Amino acid sequence: MTNEQMNRRQEKRNKLQEQQVEIYPESYKINHELSELASLDDGTQNIKVAGRILTMRKFSKLIFVHLADVNGRFQVLLTEQELGETSLNQFRTTIDIGDFIGVHGSMYTTNSGEKTLRATDYQFLGKALRPLPEKWHGLTDIETRYRQRYLDLLMTEVTKEQMLLRIQLIRQIRYFLEAKNFLEVETPILQNTSSGAIAKPFHTHHNALDIELNLRIAPETYLKRLIVGGFTKIFEFAKSFRNEGISPQHLQEFTMVEGYAAYWNYQDSMVLMRELILHVLENVFHTATIKIGQSAVNFAEDWAIVSFRQLLLKDTGIDIDQFPQAKELYEEIVKKGIHLKHEDIHSLGRGNLIDLLYKKISRPHIVKPTFLIQHPIDLSPLARSNDQDPALTDRFQLIVNGAEIINGYSELVDPIEQRERLLQQAQLRAHGDTESMEMDEDYLLAMEYGLPPISGWGFSIERLLMVLTDSDTIKETVLFPLVRK
Repeated sequence: MTNEQMNRRQEKRNKLQEQQVEIYPESYKINHELSELASLDDGTQNIKVAGRILTMRKFSKLIFVHLADVNGRFQVLLTEQELGETSLNQFRTTIDIGDFIGVHGSMYTTNSGEKTLRATDYQFLGKALRPLPEKWHGLTDIETRYRQRYLDLLMTEVTKEQMLLRIQLIRQIRYFLEAKNFLEVETPILQNTSSGAIAKPFHTHHNALDIELNLRIAPETYLKRLIVGGFTKIFEFAKSFRNEGISPQHLQEFTMVEGYAAYWNYQDSMVLMRELILHVLENVFHTATIKIGQSAVNFAEDWAIVSFRQLLLKDTGIDIDQFPQAKELYEEIVKKGIHLKHEDIHSLGRGNLIDLLYKKISRPHIVKPTFLIQHPIDLSPLARSNDQDPALTDRFQLIVNGAEIINGYSELVDPIEQRERLLQQAQLRAHGDTESMEMDEDYLLAMEYGLPPISGWGFSIERLLMVLTDSDTIKETVLFPLVRK
């Protein structure tokens, strides 16, 4: 873009003002959406639509333009015969690609077979002072695409389709859960502690109260407080924040869907999550088979179920049950010639060390939907311990194409055991494991008033969409990914 192009547009704006045309009018009453026009019969009259001009072809006595919005685009014909010489000439000399217009007209089909709105008059609705990128080149610069997502939405069809899929995905998840009698609730983003997950929080300061707060890393402990308060089936679309490293599968700000059902166990939640995924595939993607890499994965087939111990034993030759301490487990990992990358690996507790090993060695090779179960208890400080083996938890994760897309478990509802586990987490934190969970006295207070058996689950909208659309990076699943200033 050159200053000359902007200057020409500014001159056209001035010319419209001289002609007493309202540059940015208050409104324009439409009676059809652009996406509806293709279904109207030829001869349909009194149609009023509006949109941004994306293409323009000028001829001596007529002009073809395409109007567009996020849901569609449609061809409009403006002719000297219908508009008059003065009006068409004003259009020709003052209106650019990128400008907004409203059009009143009737439907017909051109000789080439394209449905078209034939304008009887038009109204100017807004001047774009900067030219759009050239349509046939699109936006290929990643930095520009993320910083100026509005241009990416206009010029890149794949981006627009991805974002519309996200909207449909959220709509269908909400529909599915409400049909199962789950109630949607909201919980605080600003929290005194960073409970509910093992992650580093973002910190902020509340000026009026003069207290330090965290942005929530998960809504879990507040949702469980609602179970104490009498709710039995709840869910939340929760904006969550984790001050962690950047990777193709991680966002620092993301939308988590988390839910809880009283009187359920983790196996009930596994059934629900499978039904949810199949519902989304049917109603958003209209197929149960998704292309992932070079494979076609049929989600309607049975999903594998494998234990954490079995998986690591198969992939690394390490039986984690034989190494109850972090130090001896790390020594065995080194002995096996496995190099784990972490800024301070010796500060990690056993649970986070196991998790790091699994994420490096095993998870990247799981392609088809797989339920991973029986996680070590020190990796799951809020999950219920297994009745047969208290060193394990009644937990599951759904892994697809090397990504964890759902996490769930039978919840720990014993306040005494919960206090002991949070004390262990606090000790790990005191010794440098910054990803360990904080003590949360307010949550323990709520638990002491009594909780029924509960199962909960959670997943990131962005991670799920990334996997189902086989995207290279999770940034392709959000409208405005965070970029450096």
